Amino acid sequence: MGVHRVVFLAFEGMKQLDVAGPAEVFAEAARLGAPYELGYVSSTGDPVGTSIGTRIEVGGIAEGVAHADTVIIPGGDALPTAPISAELRAATAHLTSVADRVASVCTGAFLLASVGALDGRRATTHWAHAALLARICPSAEVIPDALFVHDGKFHSSAGVSSGIDLALALVESDHGPELAREVAQQLVVYMRRPGGQSQFSTMLSVSPSSQASVKRVVDAVSARPTVPYDMAGLATIAGVSARHLARLFEAEIGMSPVKFVEQVRLETAKVLLLRGESVAVTTQRAGFQNAETMRRVFVSRLGMPPSVYQQRFATTTRAV
Repeated sequence: MGVHRVVFLAFEGMKQLDVAGPAEVFAEAARLGAPYELGYVSSTGDPVGTSIGTRIEVGGIAEGVAHADTVIIPGGDALPTAPISAELRAATAHLTSVADRVASVCTGAFLLASVGALDGRRATTHWAHAALLARICPSAEVIPDALFVHDGKFHSSAGVSSGIDLALALVESDHGPELAREVAQQLVVYMRRPGGQSQFSTMLSVSPSSQASVKRVVDAVSARPTVPYDMAGLATIAGVSARHLARLFEAEIGMSPVKFVEQVRLETAKVLLLRGESVAVTTQRAGFQNAETMRRVFVSRLGMPPSVYQQRFATTTRAV
């Protein structure tokens, strides 16, 4: 088997873990016998500063790469909101054109979107920026809860550490689950983490509505999630018919009014659990009918019951 060249695009202000995480996965796989060869390039060929202040040396200019088996596009804090330079777009476009496989990490998806690589494709990015990516690239199907997404030769992953998940998946695709599992064991990470990005978000992100009736419902439910809302009651708050309110919510919020109430209660419960409240107290204060109802919502939305969510995310301290 020939050498598999993995090329990382480096640029000023990039998230260091977006590069270091996947690089360690491929490097560990190489130490275990897989023929990966890692390289780093920038748009100018000069070293770049990362998000934590360190500098990364590169081996050359991006447009000097004639072929890459895999290209990794990291993210950066400025990518979603600041103009992307013509040089960085050109480097991205060139690397995607000469690569057999392209993978973005976190907000690196915005670089791919800037050169049209996500047009008509499924993709993901950090949960906090998924709605913006969908607006910037309306022809893409942005999947906000996925840890990583594969569409053709393009792969995209969620926030920062999910680049490790994606890199393990790429190693598994190249060399099978046994090697990927051994790499995960050596790095002491999940082979694949359970659940999606929703388990990490503790805020419900709803864009301001242009409809006063929708805003009235959003404000009321957000302020008082314990009220036993039904469609008739929500329609009364909105001042429109239940059917019209359902249409407005789908158009403005992207979900039904009933699902919105459930989502608000879920987000409220997540915050309470992370503060150390018991499941019983959380059930009551978040507005769920009973603990079993809350458990079903957690399992359906996050892939785990409330008690497991609390154990996993409430603290980094574990008794031994």
